[in-house]
Amino acid sequence: MLCIYTGGKLAKAVRFQKPKGETYVDYSLIFVVLFLLSFGLIMLYSTSSYEAGVSTGDSAYYFKHQLGPTLLGVAGMIFMSFFPYKFLQKLTVPIYALAVVLLFLLYPFGKVVNGARRWIYFHGVSIQPAEVAKVAVIIFTATIIIKMRSSLVTLKGYCVALVFPLILALMVYRISQNLSSAIIVMGIAVIMLFVATPGYKRYIIVALGLAAFVAIIILIIANAEDSSGMNYRFKRVLAWLDPTAYASDESFQTLQALYAIGSGGIFGKGLGESMQKMKLPEAQNDMIFSIICEELGLFGAIAVMLMFLLLIWRLMIIANNANDMFGALLVIGVMAHISIQVILNIAVVTNTIPNTGITLPFISYGGSAVMVQLAEVGIALNVARNIGRE
Repeated sequence: MLCIYTGGKLAKAVRFQKPKGETYVDYSLIFVVLFLLSFGLIMLYSTSSYEAGVSTGDSAYYFKHQLGPTLLGVAGMIFMSFFPYKFLQKLTVPIYALAVVLLFLLYPFGKVVNGARRWIYFHGVSIQPAEVAKVAVIIFTATIIIKMRSSLVTLKGYCVALVFPLILALMVYRISQNLSSAIIVMGIAVIMLFVATPGYKRYIIVALGLAAFVAIIILIIANAEDSSGMNYRFKRVLAWLDPTAYASDESFQTLQALYAIGSGGIFGKGLGESMQKMKLPEAQNDMIFSIICEELGLFGAIAVMLMFLLLIWRLMIIANNANDMFGALLVIGVMAHISIQVILNIAVVTNTIPNTGITLPFISYGGSAVMVQLAEVGIALNVARNIGRE
């Protein structure tokens, strides 16, 4: 575990010293985030320029629409790095309520795109409530862990702590038809509880149960003789099992992504030289990692993954040295959010898991996502600034 709550104090696995009275600024974390943002904008332009030029007449269309939210997100990150994170504990209920209200607003203001209602469009501005739900569950779970503390070791207390994150995840799934974001919301809460409570037995049992359940579902789908009446998610499972044999819209994107990865080789074709971006539907979103592999090769892909590993490591250092349990849990929640999305996105692109709509943090196209992720980084930086202060 990263942090274990023992006798009212946080056991810290990694410590560092700073002169008394000085403010600690994690420049490594700032550098990694700014690098990923800059790299993401470059790759976004390279990936989307062809489609944008054909569909809108402006090859920089997606780049321009991402630049604004990115700059706002950086401003938000700076603001949150100075905003006292302990005050977020008092704002837990309003932030949770805001996420719920935004999800309900999808009914009157949401626009259906590709069969799903996931964005609120109001006076030309779009908001994705699922992204707000992710930061809301981080703050709420951190607060409820602090409030319940010792009762979390009991099954009843543990289940109570999971109720509100579960409600939020179910709302994300039912209202916005966004299973991947619902999984991320629950994943964040479970990881935070895993870090804050002792014992592994319950997690091993649940993990084995879920694995068995998923395996049974996959076997049933794989042995189905007729797929015409299947839900589109089941069709994605078939496309994952054998994308070449199961020719459909679900397998087309996966195949093109695999072609892009395979054709990139060790050092890639060169920035802007991708061919698969002309075939991949909306490559600037979920499948941008495949274009990175094609243009920059295995070398570029590994470099990006190493930058994310460095980002996660710096967050772990901050969490382990935080002044209090609440600050540590906030950073663990941010770390869980980014880790889950990176792992699932790369797994989808490489066809390790069935295709689902999960973006690559700081790199994929999406204004709401990048602003929320940068705000979360700002919270982590604020926790870091308070290290050593009593």
